[in-house]
Amino acid sequence: MKRFRPLLAGAIMCAVLACTFGEQGALIGATPSAQFSLTPGPIVLPTPLSAEITSQLEAEDEVLANIYQRASPAVVYIEVMARETDAGALLSSGSGFVIDSKGHIVTNAHVIEQADYLEVSFFDGEVVEARVVGQDPYSDLAVIQVDVPGERLLPLELGDSDTLRVGQRVIAIGNPFGLEGTMTVGIISALGRSLPSRLLESEGYFSNPEIIQTDAAINPGNSGGPLLDIHGRVIGVSTAIRSTTGVNTGVGFAVPVNTLKRVVPHLIEEGTYHYPYLGITSDTRFTLAELAEPLGLPVTQGVLISSVQPNTGAARAGLRGGDHEVEVRGVAVRAGGDIIIAINGYRLHSFDDLVAYLVRETRVGQEVVLTIIRNGEVMEVPVVLGER
Repeated sequence: MKRFRPLLAGAIMCAVLACTFGEQGALIGATPSAQFSLTPGPIVLPTPLSAEITSQLEAEDEVLANIYQRASPAVVYIEVMARETDAGALLSSGSGFVIDSKGHIVTNAHVIEQADYLEVSFFDGEVVEARVVGQDPYSDLAVIQVDVPGERLLPLELGDSDTLRVGQRVIAIGNPFGLEGTMTVGIISALGRSLPSRLLESEGYFSNPEIIQTDAAINPGNSGGPLLDIHGRVIGVSTAIRSTTGVNTGVGFAVPVNTLKRVVPHLIEEGTYHYPYLGITSDTRFTLAELAEPLGLPVTQGVLISSVQPNTGAARAGLRGGDHEVEVRGVAVRAGGDIIIAINGYRLHSFDDLVAYLVRETRVGQEVVLTIIRNGEVMEVPVVLGER
């Protein structure tokens, strides 16, 4: 039980009235008739809000609670264990979600990349062994499979990430820091972000395009879990955060569900995904608008080719990379190369646009037509795409 403290209350009251005491304890700065009560007055609570005001919030709470009840049974906790050396040691952990009644579970490639032995924990506490079906480090997606009766599996519905809008509310469910079945809520903060793929340096640099940015709390352990819309449909796969501390700072990223729809069937069938490859590099430290003046470029949007890789479609088509260097803001930039301004008539604003189009719209062995500018002249060049 809390007790009232007279001395403290008196001190506070004097401080408020700016009063002081003289040598004999007489009150200075107040009239002789001033009376002070050390007994607390009645506590007055605010009037409860009307149902009209709270009903909308209650409806929102009901939507979120319903999504969790429907979606959480499909979300699993994945533990990557060491089988032979340090038997039983936990190497890493993450999240995943069921996508069909055959036991296929989607997660991140980086969650299971060291897997010797996988254990999957379901919402009801059942723990089963899983095997890796396929993985793709470029998109950071992987598929694992468990041997569980189909009637016990509750797959999530897949949405359409092409219809997403910034500001739309989203829900993440996963296992941050091993805390199973955690739900967080936020909005889509941005669309069309690009993240570097998790590859060895010897394999080159590739970016994962069209990434969803969200402020929904995503932390270590959320990786591989679903990002949902308010209908409970999967719109993305939580994959990364941007942080200087290793924990959430309001900037999280998810692979869009339409990338999942394109990649996962191939992972199930072949264990891998085949990416088309043009065979060029471009300096992404600057936009073309920033390079236009110092390099004397005729356009401010497009892709300036820095180099062309040998034995690629770009090389065979005769595309040209830079032939000299120009210093821009203290940085050496390769200049003089072709500028790609469109692919198959699709106007390009940046290198990310080119990567996104290749990944989304083309396949290995397909011929595409590049619109380029070379020495001030606009040209169309057909290129047969290779494979990464």
